[in-house]
Amino acid sequence: MISFLVRMRFAPEDREQVAEALRRLTEASRKEPGCVSYIPHELADDPNTILIYEQYRDAEALDAHRASAHFRDYAIGGLYQCMRERNTEDWNALA
Repeated sequence: MISFLVRMRFAPEDREQVAEALRRLTEASRKEPGCVSYIPHELADDPNTILIYEQYRDAEALDAHRASAHFRDYAIGGLYQCMRERNTEDWNALA
């Protein structure tokens, strides 16, 4: 299983556009057969910071996610266009 976190910061004026792109991306990603978990969060004291916790069955499932039309449209064409900062952390499941 592949697990990782994506943390992004956005400007307050982009909040509505970010929320819509994130809603659509989440809905489509959760329908992917190799997606185990896709959970977006906003930081409790800073709603302009978004964290997405993602898990995929294997590398092929992650590749399929990144090659999907919804990733292209809502991540690359939506979220990535608005983000001010982005970092990722890879995690290894222990149990």
